[in-house]
Amino acid sequence: MVEVIVPELGESIREGTILRWLKQRGDEVQEGEILLELETDKVNLEIIAETAGVLQGVHKQAGDTVAVGEVLANIEAIDGQVRAATEGHKPAPDAGVRTDPRTELVQIPPELHPSAAPKSDAPHATEDRRLRPTPSMRRMARSAEGDPDRQPAAPTASAAVSAPEKSTAAPAAASAPSETQQSPAPPAEGHRISAATEPGRSDEKSVRMSRRRLTIAHRLVEVQHTAAMLTTFNEVDMTAILDIRKRRRDRFREEHGVGLGFMSFFTKAAVSALRSFPALNAEIRGEDMILKQHYDIGIAVSTDKGLVVPVLREADRLSFAAIEGEIARLAQRARDDSLTLAELQGGTFTITNGGVFGSLLSTPILNAPQVGILGMHKIQERPIAVNGQVQIHPMMYLALSYDHRIVDGSEAVRFLVRVKELAEDCESLLLEG
Repeated sequence: MVEVIVPELGESIREGTILRWLKQRGDEVQEGEILLELETDKVNLEIIAETAGVLQGVHKQAGDTVAVGEVLANIEAIDGQVRAATEGHKPAPDAGVRTDPRTELVQIPPELHPSAAPKSDAPHATEDRRLRPTPSMRRMARSAEGDPDRQPAAPTASAAVSAPEKSTAAPAAASAPSETQQSPAPPAEGHRISAATEPGRSDEKSVRMSRRRLTIAHRLVEVQHTAAMLTTFNEVDMTAILDIRKRRRDRFREEHGVGLGFMSFFTKAAVSALRSFPALNAEIRGEDMILKQHYDIGIAVSTDKGLVVPVLREADRLSFAAIEGEIARLAQRARDDSLTLAELQGGTFTITNGGVFGSLLSTPILNAPQVGILGMHKIQERPIAVNGQVQIHPMMYLALSYDHRIVDGSEAVRFLVRVKELAEDCESLLLEG
């Protein structure tokens, strides 16, 4: 018997939630075949069978939270009796299962029990082994007890075997909970619809939050409780960047196979500013400030399941084309839900672009343990004064949220001014690169 356990999930991740089982109890599985999907705080993982056999003893169901090292199920190794073992979990309905409506327990002959040994001439010492029934069995038992003329349909042995494997030596009356103590069956994952308790409320729906959404919620609240977060704003004239993109866009795509977007310009500008103001590329560990000399920039990506921040490694060493290509690759993997933990860990600073959704101005929240995040916004033509003349220019608001515990206000303001200057002067930005 081989145990199916929750594997090591990665740095700082100690538990996950079962998203769904792809195999059911009694199914034959092959080595390397996917058994279930596990949702963690950051990514979804697939747990595979380490050996061929028959899936037995499923201990956890979809929606359950499980810890690293916890046993989820067992696999009975394949041998010459696999087919017989599999069929042993699906006997005919008249295979001799007996129900007792008074105790609401199911009595299963030993030859039908999943752990039963082959028949022998020894006395049936295990004949009274009992399993708790499923809710449907309880309903049938109660129905039969309340209506003498109505006989309950005999449950199949396969339905009985699907109940949790819990033997008991206690009296039947003590082991059976009363009707008033019984809890309703849990709702399906992600589809809990609340019953209307007040008139006019039948159109409300309760949807269970995913583990990723819960983690995002907890981390954002934690940041607001632990960091002294402030935001400073500035605006950048996008004329120069739009001009160079217009002139070089087609040739850039032909040469590099990727479009020339805005993110490469602001990534380059942010890295240059981080060199000048290293406190924004740091983190707090206890009473120490850890200053980092590498520049791994997190790029916020919106997906159907929530916001994720894959990391652009060593952004200071990448060309414009390499930055655009890597951002496109990471964004696609995020939307395909195929990012690995390594692609999500270790960022030193984050950039988020709410402008793609039309946001004109916002205050981004820190991505802990980082102490700085740059927010980009929608480009909008506005009248500005240039050399005493009113002109219409494409303008973008920039926002920098920072942790005031180690970043002074003057540093934050000068950092953002530096980003603005580099974005407005593309030649200096290219020289910095």
